[in-house]
Parts: sequence; C-alpha cells; structure tokens
Amino acid sequence: MGQYLNPGNDGFASAVHSQIYVDKTGMLEYLNRIMNTQQRYVCVSRPRRFGKSVTARMVAAYYSRGCSSEGLFSKYEIAQNKDFKKNLNQHYVIQLDVAELKVTKPKEESVAGYLQRCVAEELYREFLTPEERNFVSLPVLLAELNERTKVQFILVIDEWDAVFREDMQNKAEQDAYIDLLRGLFKGEKSQRFIALAYLTGILPIKRYNSESALNNFREHTMTSPKRLAKYIGFTEDEVKALCGQYDMDFDEARRWYDGYGFREIRHIYCPNSVANAMFDREFNSYWTGTVAYESLRRYITLNQDGLQADIIRLLAGERCRVNAGKFENDLARIHSKDDVLTVLIHLGYLGYDADRAQVYIPNEEVRKAFAGAVEDTDFAALCASAGLL
Repeated sequence: MGQYLNPGNDGFASAVHSQIYVDKTGMLEYLNRIMNTQQRYVCVSRPRRFGKSVTARMVAAYYSRGCSSEGLFSKYEIAQNKDFKKNLNQHYVIQLDVAELKVTKPKEESVAGYLQRCVAEELYREFLTPEERNFVSLPVLLAELNERTKVQFILVIDEWDAVFREDMQNKAEQDAYIDLLRGLFKGEKSQRFIALAYLTGILPIKRYNSESALNNFREHTMTSPKRLAKYIGFTEDEVKALCGQYDMDFDEARRWYDGYGFREIRHIYCPNSVANAMFDREFNSYWTGTVAYESLRRYITLNQDGLQADIIRLLAGERCRVNAGKFENDLARIHSKDDVLTVLIHLGYLGYDADRAQVYIPNEEVRKAFAGAVEDTDFAALCASAGLL
C-alpha cells in the first residue's frame, strides 16, 4: 500500500462510518461495465461540497489492490451486483489529489513534475530494481511497465482542474500539466496501460478553441450529467428518507437545498448542506462563507453584456437565457455574460434548465449567497430598493 500507488481505504471508510452516509456505490457498476472499453475515460465535474472527493476515494477503495474493502461495500448497492467481486481490490490504482499536490510540492517544482516524481518513486519500488530505473516521464514509465508485465492501471484524479482554477495566469504551468494529461490518456500506448480513468473536479475539461484538450473523455457536468445524474448529489427520495430518519421538515429541506434539476433527474440536492442540516437539526447556509462570497462577487461585478440586470432578475425569482456551450472551461478566459453564467452553473450558484437553456437561482441557500455577494457592489442599492436584499 502506497500513498499514490495502490492506496488504502481509510478515506472511504471514514465516510461510510460517518453518522450520515448515503449509498452512491451503484456508480461502480457503471465503471465496471466501461472498463477497458472506448468509454473508459470519465470526467465528472461538480461544485464544491458535492461529494467529489468522497466519490474519488470510493472508486480507489473499491479497485485498489492495496487494501481489502469487501466489508466496507458489503451492505451497499454494488454488493448486489453479480460481478461485485470481479474487480474488488484487483487492480493497480494510482490515486492523486492535484490540489493537495499543489500545496505539498517544492516551490520551484511544477505540479506536473512533482506529480510524476512522486508516482514514479512508488512504481519503482513496486516493479523495478535500482539498475532498471531510467525515468523519462510518467506516461513512458507506465507504457514500459505495461510492455514488460502487461499490467494495467486505474487512474483516479481528484481536483484535476486545480491548476486551471488556482494558476489562471501561469500558462507554462498549465501547458506542462495538460501535456502530462495528454501523455497519460491520449494515444495508442495509453489505451494499453489504462484500464480506467476517473477524473473529478469543478470545471469540465479545458477547451482549446472549440475542441477539448482530452476529447476521448466522456464528460458528466452540471450542464449535462447524463446517466450519472443521480450520483451528482442527493436525490429527492434520499432526502425524504433522511428527513424521516432525523424528524426534519422535508418541504423546508427542499426549499433550502433543492433546485439542481437535470433532464434525467429533476431534483438533486446539495449533499453537504443536507447532511449538515440533518446533523445540526437546523436549516441554514452551510457551503457559503467569506471565500464563497468573494468568488461570487468577482463574477457578478464584471457586468458584461448587462449581466447585472440579469442578476437582479435572478434575485427576483426569474430565469435568464444562457448559451452554456460557448464557455472554454477556463476561468482566465471569460469573455461574455454567457461565460459568467456558465461558470456560476459549474460552481453551483445557478441551476440550469437544459431544455429551455435557462439559468435560475436554485434554492434559499444559494439566494442568501447571492444576497451576501451583492452587498457593497455598485448595484446593491438598486437591489435593495427592489426589495431583493
């Protein structure tokens, strides 16, 4: 068991043993079906506090040969599947948290360089003698190991987009990182050494012009979650069950935390907020705060193409049209009102109606975040005079 290669299951065990855990293991059945197919590259993007890291730890805990996880999964949906044990703890897994790597890396080293060095060191210990070690790059090393041993890898990358969110102006850092991802996931050799790739973050994969940098990935986003919609957050039935268990008012839970509707499932709730409300026995704002207000304020004060007029309409409970297909998934390249509104969809501040191409403020928790962000802006007085603050 290593830190990156064949990790343990402590992270997922912590979630399962928490007072509130909602079973999302059914997603593993989908991942099992697409393993070693053309669809084996998956990127799931969703806002902060929507369970990204818990899901990444679940995926690693299920597949990693560095632990024994049957007991953790035996009570949940995936255990009812006839192929439950076929992939359980059978694979070489590389698990990475890019946001964590950014914090721990030496200041002078790039994220791409540090990531490769950390993983290579563990691969060397597992597979190669000191005399055999000749590092070129992580993609080359994985290809060589596959050629020698036929071993395949499952890559689980959490906060995959941290470089693009937190180093928006550092083009050299971004280019080195995206080149690494291309080496890992594009090309004939990668198809041999990658059994499954699971990326999760806030943003969809960055586009260059109109094409994704990793166009072989199947993306599940806040604008189009596809068949993974019910794993984005808590479903209505799951929230009803929690409200019954904790004797909480379901209608209030809906008012506070519902509103992320998709074509596939019309009611998705923010999981962190629901869990905290049940635990605290109090409906309140749980995923907002000073950082959230500043992030939201930064975007709504751009006022591109009359954005502030739309914000006022949204605060009044109206909907606004948006072209969500134009955004390049790059926070440094926001050129229009549509870009801003699309960013706010991915950050969880706006719900999205794909059938009507409209955005709206989804619930009371987010409405309060908007009200807090609008304070001290140049249109706060106008909002207040309209009774919106």
